[in-house]
Parts: sequence; C-alpha cells; structure tokens
Amino acid sequence: MASDGQPSPQEVADAMFSRDHVAHALAIKIEQVALGSATVSMVVRQDMVNGHNICHGGYMALLCDTAFAYGCNSYNATTVASGFSIELLAPAKLGDTLVAMCVEQTLRGRSGVYDVKLTNQNGDVIALFRGKSARIQGEVIQK
Repeated sequence: MASDGQPSPQEVADAMFSRDHVAHALAIKIEQVALGSATVSMVVRQDMVNGHNICHGGYMALLCDTAFAYGCNSYNATTVASGFSIELLAPAKLGDTLVAMCVEQTLRGRSGVYDVKLTNQNGDVIALFRGKSARIQGEVIQK
C-alpha cells in the first residue's frame, strides 16, 4: 500500500491477474503497470493461428484489450471498456512475441481514452488500438 492507503498500480494488477483466467490460459505476462499505463506480452501459439497461417486478429485485439484493462484499472477504481477499435497493420506469425503498450490519453470524470500500440519482438508496429473506458461502482482491491 502507498502512504496514502491506496494500493499501488502493481498491487491492483496482481489482484486482477489472480482472477484473470483468460490471461492465464493464453500465458499473457504483465510486464509493467503504472498509473494510466500497462504493458503486457504474449507468444503466438499454434492454437492462435488461423487458416492463413497467421495470428487470428481476435487474439491481437484481446492482447490490446488486456493492456487497456490493466492500464485503466490501475487507479483501483473498477473500470470496464465502453468500446474500442483496432487497426490491424501487419500480420503476427507463429512464435512471434507480441507486446501491447497502453497509455492513457485522457481521464475525465468516469470516462477515459487509452491508446495501445501492439508490436512484435522486432519492435514492428502491427496494430493500433483505441479503448474508451467507463468507471463503474467498486474497487479492484477493497479497502
């Protein structure tokens, strides 16, 4: 806990991750969390590759959405997505390590806007994601 009695962003992320069955199933790693930002990663597995032998775009969106979730919940106020869009710029391939970096653009009242850049292990940008958040009642870690 921080000196003001609030949980740190890392403590909030740890609490969320302990209940995040999707992240566990896909072996998503939480690389970094700070107020309003988060970085997560995932290796593209065989069961994530589609009929074109590339990563299914839904998995790319899911990884971006995961970074978005950890970024917007970092304040310990329960926050959900009210919408998002994604631009898929290049394919991800079997064995690629994908890294999704979320950065808060604005937070006003109960609404926020977050941008996520998805890169591969070479640092190539393969997708851009924008998420809109809505705070609802509750806290991730109850005080």
